[in-house]
Amino acid sequence: MFIHKINENLSLKHIDLRDAEEIFALTNKNRQHLREWLPWLDATTRLEDTESFIKGCLKGYAENRSMNTVILWKGAIVGTAGFNQINWANQTAYIGYWLAEGYQGNGIMTKTAGALTEYALNELKLNKVEIRAAVENQKSRNIPERLGFIQEGTIRRGEWLYDHYVDTVVYGMLREEWQNK
Repeated sequence: MFIHKINENLSLKHIDLRDAEEIFALTNKNRQHLREWLPWLDATTRLEDTESFIKGCLKGYAENRSMNTVILWKGAIVGTAGFNQINWANQTAYIGYWLAEGYQGNGIMTKTAGALTEYALNELKLNKVEIRAAVENQKSRNIPERLGFIQEGTIRRGEWLYDHYVDTVVYGMLREEWQNK
């Protein structure tokens, strides 16, 4: 089992079916908060939906296409983060994440995204990491900006969010940029 300790309070652990109840409960508790920027909340209404998501994550990991983790803060699951996709042909990993509302403001997601970037570029030897966020989602955009990612552009109407499109900003970090930081 993959567990990456970031500091004394913060770790990443491979997502597992045994995490389903805790993730689903956290999702339910944070449904309104998460729904503002994440398009999958309306399709996650039962424990079985979370179990199906985790099974998809496990399949993606087994096929070397993705790697999803739970974020552990002082031993409790407080969100998820990982590589929603790994494109081996282009040597690029795409980071996605969410964090329960009560844990924001502690640097958890910046440290998590930094650890994932480090892993992708130095352990997996990929060339690039991308993070995308809605233009108006400043909290999410702050993560790659704090880490020194380069804003590469905006995808107009890049994501469907329940009843409207949102533009998305693409941030990128190349291996040599990360190593030269």
